[in-house]
Amino acid sequence: MISLVSKRANVAAAAVATLRLATRAMLVGAALALLLPPSGLASAADGALSRDDQTCLACHGQPGMEKDMAEGEKLSLQIKGKAFAASVHNAIGCSACHADIDLAKHPAADKKKQTLREFSIAKVAVCRQCHEDKSKLYEESIHAALLREGNPMAPLCSDCHAPHAVLAKAAASGPIAEVPCRKCHGAVFKAYAQSVHGLARAKDSNGGAPICADCHRAHDVTAAASGNHIKEACLACHFNALQLHKSWLPNAAHHFEAVSCPACHAPMAPRRVDLKLYDSSARERVAEKSGVPRFESRAMQADSKGQGLDALALQSLLKEFNHDNGDTILRGRLEVDGGPEAHMLAAKGKAIKDCKTCHREGAAPFQKVTISIVGPDGRPLRHGAQQDVLQGPTSIDSVRGFYAIGGTRIKLLDILLVLALASGIAVPVGHLSLKWLFRKYPRQSSVPSAQENSDSASDKNNS
Repeated sequence: MISLVSKRANVAAAAVATLRLATRAMLVGAALALLLPPSGLASAADGALSRDDQTCLACHGQPGMEKDMAEGEKLSLQIKGKAFAASVHNAIGCSACHADIDLAKHPAADKKKQTLREFSIAKVAVCRQCHEDKSKLYEESIHAALLREGNPMAPLCSDCHAPHAVLAKAAASGPIAEVPCRKCHGAVFKAYAQSVHGLARAKDSNGGAPICADCHRAHDVTAAASGNHIKEACLACHFNALQLHKSWLPNAAHHFEAVSCPACHAPMAPRRVDLKLYDSSARERVAEKSGVPRFESRAMQADSKGQGLDALALQSLLKEFNHDNGDTILRGRLEVDGGPEAHMLAAKGKAIKDCKTCHREGAAPFQKVTISIVGPDGRPLRHGAQQDVLQGPTSIDSVRGFYAIGGTRIKLLDILLVLALASGIAVPVGHLSLKWLFRKYPRQSSVPSAQENSDSASDKNNS
């Protein structure tokens, strides 16, 4: 009797287990029907989601699924099946990135809750397993420098690449509305969207107009003002720009060195002169060392009244840096005053071509002057300067390598240059003139000739 009851119990238990499995299968099937297209499966190319991924999505595809994090934050655990199926990560599946998940113990109880930021930083190591080359580029970027400084806004992999919906080269080839840079650089992106490049890109996303990554690079992003790569990016597309400018612009090559492209091609943007501290021996800009704020402390010390460095204070600042770098000079550059303004590029027909815009008394671009150095993260550190650093007798050091006659409206420099040119011409002309005069009118020799000596001797004998 007991044996019969036991057998019946086993049969009942087996029936219940079978019913549970059938119910679970029905739930998975129903969830997949909602998550996937009518065909039942979606893929990045022609492959389907694996059975393991379908199992994961049966739960993680449900709306509202989330996890409690530290400090009352919530982490969304919902993964959209269609987006994941179309992503490049479909080929490797869920387990490639979530190898630490034990399905038998999933979900595991959290021993220590993380913040969303801590969770995202930890997941960078997962991306590095496959994308080591991109990780190395990222480590050299301004974004990584900001992360090392503890900046909570420094972008991580998942900030630019939605990990469950990554599309191949989405940032480079997609429409401007999908560019991840706009999430942090809203003002810059708004200016870009109204520029000649942004309007062309919006009209045709594959038409060749540059987008953020084309000029600033995607992973090894550097500060725009810290080097020449932005100008090089312009010339990579506008490769014949220098030759075209030479047809109408005097000293075109000098302008290309001392004037940024947006200074003329963003005609509505305010401009300034930035005097950059430059190590002429190392042939590179002077950079601030991490943890040693020399520039800020020295600039504040020289500018004790907070009115901007005057010519004498600037010379004092240069002497301080010359103790460290040996031969620190200033290299001036005319540029736009601000990041968003640098992206307000107009069509070439609207670019500034009137020389009087800069080369006249009281020209607007010379009304604002800054002194700058490269900061530890690559971004420039600036301190304001007074106009006399470009207009007084002590300005020769300030504008070395930046001066063209009449360009800075420094009368003394113009006079000195004219005198130098005049003396340079007068010396050889005077020398040749004297040489010609001496040839035409030879001097009377003080040494008597042989005939004169003979006549003198005859006169003495006759007497």
